[in-house]
Amino acid sequence: METPPASEKKCTCACRKVVGLCVALIGLTFLLGALNILTARAVEILWPILLLFIGVELVICGKCKCCDKA
Repeated sequence: METPPASEKKCTCACRKVVGLCVALIGLTFLLGALNILTARAVEILWPILLLFIGVELVICGKCKCCDKA
C-alpha cells in the first residue's frame, strides 16, 4: 500500500474534532427541541453557548501543527 501525499493526509488534531463535535451538538440540540424532548427555552440557551465554544476553540487553537508543515 502506498501512503498518501502530505497534502492528502487527514488532519488528526484535537482542534478539528472539537469543532466537529460542537457542530454535531448544535444539531442535536435543535433535533431534541423539535422532538419536544428539550423545551424551547433550553434550546434558546444551549445553541448560543455551543457556538461560543466553537468560536473560542477556533481562536485558541488557531492553525493546527500538522497543517503548518505543508
